[in-house]
Amino acid sequence: QVQIVESGGGLVEVGGSLRLSCSASGTTRDLDAIGWYRQAPGKQRELVAGFTRVGSTDYADSVKNRFTLSRDASKNTAYLQMDNLNTEDTAVYYCRPELLVSFHGGAFYPGGRYLEYWGQGTLVNVSS
Repeated sequence: QVQIVESGGGLVEVGGSLRLSCSASGTTRDLDAIGWYRQAPGKQRELVAGFTRVGSTDYADSVKNRFTLSRDASKNTAYLQMDNLNTEDTAVYYCRPELLVSFHGGAFYPGGRYLEYWGQGTLVNVSS
């Protein structure tokens, strides 16, 4: 059973920093494309930043030049460094990686199949 675990959230003051981590258990597969999403109270979930399958990165305009993606292949972990946080960054942050698998649902995929997984989320609370 694959489980995605996010960590690193917490309470921080305006202007502060946090680093979120995303890792997978129950699999030996590498995290492939990774999206970081957030959902603020009363709002829809939105994409914040992401690694593509070819390793490029992209950011939502609201977090450009403040958030930075990185990954440690040796630990199969991805990170979201968040600097200069403001109250509008308060939300539950979710990691959504893809894993390339050969077996799924009793079927065999010789060329592999990308599956998306969601973590349980980690709360970031920015206080003024």
